[in-house]
Amino acid sequence: MIKEKAVTGKQTGIALVILIFVAFISLGLPDGLLGVAWPEMRRSFGLPLDALGVLLIASTIGYLISSFLNGYFMAKLGVGGLLAASCALTAIALLGYTLTPFWFLMPFFAVLSGLGAGAIDAGLNVYVEANYGEGFMQWMHASFGVGVTLGPIIMTRGLGLTGNWRTGYIIVGAAQLILAFIFFLTISLWENREEGEGQRVGKQKPKAAVSDPALMETLKYLPAWISIALFFVYTGIEFSFGHWTYSLLTESRGINPEIAGFLAGGYWAFFTIGRILAGFLAYRINSMRLFKGGVLLGLTGSIILALNLGQWVSFLGVALAGLAIAPIFPSLVSSTSYRVGEKHTTNMIGMQMAAAGLGGALLPGLAGVLARNISLETIPLFLILLFIILLGLDLFARKIR
Repeated sequence: MIKEKAVTGKQTGIALVILIFVAFISLGLPDGLLGVAWPEMRRSFGLPLDALGVLLIASTIGYLISSFLNGYFMAKLGVGGLLAASCALTAIALLGYTLTPFWFLMPFFAVLSGLGAGAIDAGLNVYVEANYGEGFMQWMHASFGVGVTLGPIIMTRGLGLTGNWRTGYIIVGAAQLILAFIFFLTISLWENREEGEGQRVGKQKPKAAVSDPALMETLKYLPAWISIALFFVYTGIEFSFGHWTYSLLTESRGINPEIAGFLAGGYWAFFTIGRILAGFLAYRINSMRLFKGGVLLGLTGSIILALNLGQWVSFLGVALAGLAIAPIFPSLVSSTSYRVGEKHTTNMIGMQMAAAGLGGALLPGLAGVLARNISLETIPLFLILLFIILLGLDLFARKIR
C-alpha cells in the first residue's frame, strides 16, 4: 500500500512537471507572434510604426492586474484552475484579434491576453521558486523559449501560405483552447497532491519560515527598487529584440521577409538553447555569475548587430544575444532573496513580475518611437545602452547589499 502510494506520488510529480513546462510553452507562443505579424498588421489597419506600443501597453495593463492579484486567484482557483482560466482568456484574446476589423478593439483583446499571461507567469514563478531548484527554474523558462521560438515560425508560415497575419493567430488561439481544456481536466492533480510529493526537485535547502513584512516596508527598502529596475530593464531588452528584429531586418536592411522571419525565430531558438544549457550550468555556477556573463555576451551581440555587416553577421549578433541573455531572467528570480533578503522575497516576486511586464511594454514602445522618428537602425544602439544600464544597476545592487 505504501509502495503504491509512493509510485502514485511520483507519477503525479512527473505529470505536474510536464504541465508546468506546457504552461510556459503556452505563455511564450503569443509573444512570438507579434514581432513578425506587426508589419502586416499595421499596414492592414493603416497605422504608424510605433503604434505597436499601444498593444504592448494594453497587454501590460492586463499583466499587471493579474500579477498583483495572483495570490487571490491562486487561493480561489488553485494552480490547475488558474492555468485553465489563463489559457482560456488567452484563446479568447487571440481569436478576438482574428475576428475584429476595427483597430480600437485590438487593445481590449490585448488586455485579456495580458491577464492570462500575468496569471501564469506570476503564479508558476512563485510556485517553482518555493518548491524547486534553480536548475528547474532555468528549464521552466526554457520552455517559454520553446513557445516564443515556435511563434515566429507559425506566423511566418501563415503569412507565406495565406498572406494574412490573422492565420497565425487562429492557429495559436485554437492551440490555447485545447490547452485550456487539458488543464481543466488535470485540475485534480494539483488539488490531490500531498504536501511534499514531487516538490523540492533539485532544491538544495528548504527555506526557513520567515514572516513577511508589510508591502509598504518593502517599498521603502532601496534594494527592492534596484531589483525592480533590473527586471524592468532586462525584460525591455528581451522583448525589444523579439518585437523589432524582424522589422529591422526587413524594412531597414532589405532582407527577404520569409528569411527574416526564420532569422527572428532564430533569436528565440538560441534563447531556448541558452536556457536549457543554463539549467545544467546552474548547478555549477551561481546565479549572479550567470547573470553577469549573460549581460556581457548580450552586449557583444548587440554591438555586432549594430555594425550591420551583412545578413549573416546580423544573424550572428541576434543569435549570440538570444543565447546570452537566456539565463538572466530566471537567475534574477532565483537570486531575489540574495538582493533583498529572505523576509522581503514573497512581496518582491509579484512586484518584480509587474516591473518585468512594464519593461516589456514601455521599452520596446520607446524603441518604436525612436525607430519612427529617427531610424530602425537606432534599435541596436538603444539595446547597447540598456545593457550598459543593466550592468550599472547590478554593480549598484552589489554595493548596497
